[in-house]
Amino acid sequence: MAALQAGGYDAIVIGAGPNGLVAANALADAGWSVLLLEAQPEVGGAVRSAEVTAPGFTTDLFSAFHPLAAASPVIRDLDLHHHGLEWRHAPAVLAHQLDDGRTAVLHRDPARTAAGLDAFASGDGDAWLALFQEWQRVRDDVLTALFTPFPPVRAGSRLWRTLRTSGVLRLARLAVSPVRRFGEEQFAGEGGRLLLTGNAQHSDIPPDGAGSALFGWLLAMLGQDVGFPVPRGGAGALAGALAARARSRGAEIRTGAPVVEIVVRSRRARAVRLADGTLLTASRAILADVTAPALYQELLSRVSMPARLREDVRRFQWDNATLKLNWALDGPVPWRGEEARLAGTVHLGVDLEGFVDLAADLAVGRMPRRPFVLFGQMTTADPSRSPAGTESAWAYTHLPHRHAADGAALDRLTAQVEEAVERVAPGFGRLVRARHVQSPADLEAADANLVGGALNAGTSGLHQQLVLRPVPGPGRPETPIDGLYLASASAHPGGGVHGACGWNAALTALRAHGPLGAVRTALSRTAWDRVLADGER
Repeated sequence: MAALQAGGYDAIVIGAGPNGLVAANALADAGWSVLLLEAQPEVGGAVRSAEVTAPGFTTDLFSAFHPLAAASPVIRDLDLHHHGLEWRHAPAVLAHQLDDGRTAVLHRDPARTAAGLDAFASGDGDAWLALFQEWQRVRDDVLTALFTPFPPVRAGSRLWRTLRTSGVLRLARLAVSPVRRFGEEQFAGEGGRLLLTGNAQHSDIPPDGAGSALFGWLLAMLGQDVGFPVPRGGAGALAGALAARARSRGAEIRTGAPVVEIVVRSRRARAVRLADGTLLTASRAILADVTAPALYQELLSRVSMPARLREDVRRFQWDNATLKLNWALDGPVPWRGEEARLAGTVHLGVDLEGFVDLAADLAVGRMPRRPFVLFGQMTTADPSRSPAGTESAWAYTHLPHRHAADGAALDRLTAQVEEAVERVAPGFGRLVRARHVQSPADLEAADANLVGGALNAGTSGLHQQLVLRPVPGPGRPETPIDGLYLASASAHPGGGVHGACGWNAALTALRAHGPLGAVRTALSRTAWDRVLADGER
């Protein structure tokens, strides 16, 4: 067994996904010595790209379009353009293609979006513009509230001053509303409702579920605001820029270095043990960009924990499993709706009623009878992704976890996805030069945080958000172990490439060693002790 490394580091970050990379940058900026450890051969977590279909075709293996990254003050303030990041946009942001050829389109220009929605129902364009105008009033404070440690006192106070009591109550109602109801209240026609509901399905909350309106509204407004940009050259360019910046600040990054244990002494995280037995010490903090179950059930398996906490972690709920298909196409996708050819992201497969039917299938663990398909046209957004005149494309859809390892069910779902695309893009199949399929197991093998193909490190349902994420507790990055912080999307504010989970963990660790550090640590310990003690009664 290797001895403790002499000197060690101020902080060790476990996992080089976007949250781990952001955390390493924040700690290194503060002058701490930082070691970032990644189990995979390369950094990025679920922000990576590769040629997996055909030579010359770059595929984003996981996340692809990044409105949250473009809007996130955390990512923006890192000035990643100095480290090679270039954003690219498709001519249109997003389209929802119905089987009959009608298409709802989200453009960067609000007036163009509004004009298209008026074609579904007169007056819906004005309703969209009013919705966007209200977004502009609250944008900065809403994003700050979402992306900073809970509770967001300053941002909440500013929102209250801006909106007053009536406005805050209406915003709170939106935040807990089902997107189906919200869309019906806002729009007479299908167009606006499709844009809201399709965006809500980027989470796992059903259209009739409380809180789905918030996700639909947020992503639709961000699409109108910052677009759905992609990194030039592939999603891996975003991770590469984060890694380059961290190294430029002195952070050390080791890949192919899986952590198997966090060593705790006297209720404080002291070191990590690698799979090869190497023990590395951290004098100030250990930040874990891993899922909550992986942290408590695996990395801390030798540490005595209250039975209540173990039970809460056992009840942790994952979001739905995912099947992803990637294609190298010999030409542009022949969409029925001409405007869909301009969009980087295309939603298809279901109409408004189909969203509800799909949610019912997933809720009872039944394979979807008509899957909702999220389709990406990467060359349309970034011409560097494939040879001129071709298209690098992908699609994903969700399925219940109970069928995630059923090969026959996955084959049927693969066929259903391609049939859904063919319905709205006749001749699509003839363009396929090569196809590459990522099953739920494939996704998890490439990134251990994508358990069973779950993309958001846990459900986005209200029962697992804020002070309930990842388990009932303070709702902050601190854990019951001093000096150990949860820095993954299992923590508030959850899934998405925004870096906030890593930033919040790093900020909390830095404050624990600031002027009031001892007080902050004592308050955190007291909060956890009270929660867990109450649970034992």
